[in-house]
Amino acid sequence: MAKKDKKRKKEKKEKKERKQEQLIDVKFKKKNILFFGIGVVLGIIGFILLAAGDIILAPILLILGYLVFFPLGILLK
Repeated sequence: MAKKDKKRKKEKKEKKERKQEQLIDVKFKKKNILFFGIGVVLGIIGFILLAAGDIILAPILLILGYLVFFPLGILLK
């Protein structure tokens, strides 16, 4: 009985460690970096246009950058 309990505890521990490794193991590929880069560029252009006084195109670019391209960069595999 004691051997089975030790074996079960060891298996649970290994399973828990594998789950933690999977959560930590995040690899960004070219596609992810590309979407992040597009988001940064759109954000920079949006802020420049906003500082110049454009109230139509600037918010559209900022929303696209923050709400579309940044999440795509994180979520796509």
